[in-house]
Amino acid sequence: MHRVNVDELFEGKQSKYALVVGVSKRARQITQQFEEEKTVTEEKPVLLAIDEIKKHEINLLEPEEDEL
Repeated sequence: MHRVNVDELFEGKQSKYALVVGVSKRARQITQQFEEEKTVTEEKPVLLAIDEIKKHEINLLEPEEDEL
């Protein structure tokens, strides 16, 4: 089982909402890419997206402070 440390993932982020939306959007992109390439894998797209964010391979757009 893959455990995610939410505090570590949230480190440096302002908005939990932006984090959740970013993970879900990236997971959908990964799923679509797998479907287009007809790739079969046992890894979950959400976990792959979380790992990319943890490794700073992708950046999340966060709302401005006045938008919070």
